[in-house]
Amino acid sequence: MTWRFARSLPKPIGSARHSGLLIETLAITGARVSQAARLDVADLQMDRLMMPSSAKGRAAKRYNRVPLPIPHGLAARLKRAAQGRADDAPLLVRPGYGRWISSSLRQPFAIVTRAVGCDPKVVTPNCLRHSSIVRQLINSVPIRVTAAHHDTSIRMIERTYSKHINDHSEALVRRALLDAVVVSDRGYPGAAA
Repeated sequence: MTWRFARSLPKPIGSARHSGLLIETLAITGARVSQAARLDVADLQMDRLMMPSSAKGRAAKRYNRVPLPIPHGLAARLKRAAQGRADDAPLLVRPGYGRWISSSLRQPFAIVTRAVGCDPKVVTPNCLRHSSIVRQLINSVPIRVTAAHHDTSIRMIERTYSKHINDHSEALVRRALLDAVVVSDRGYPGAAA
């Protein structure tokens, strides 16, 4: 879903500097809106983002930052958008307001979702996170690395995504199978004599 979504952005929406960059960042990193909204200009480092940890849970959180790789193209677009801003300024800016909040992304995201033929009640910004997790699991990224990358637990990934893991487990196992070849008495593959 993510690639169909990302590659189908109509020009006026896809080139919208503010919501477009946030949506692209969410799709590529799998971050929560609240995490991406807390990115500062200094968090953009060459071809990676220093993503702040989430604010989930009841206890007071210390915000650690985790390096997440991003494509060179996104890094260049973020660098252009942040040009002239202080290191402690927001990296992703909501026009006229400063930092994004989850509820302010609803309308722009719904416009993009409808433009690519999806239902905004079904396809939400959180779907980009789910797609990122599943994409990493399908591409054999270890669950521990996937969990760290998405600021979640291994247990949560196993519980939530086990159906997606099982869908592709046959292909993963098949790559590791030993394909024993019967060698005949004459020294070439074929039926044994």
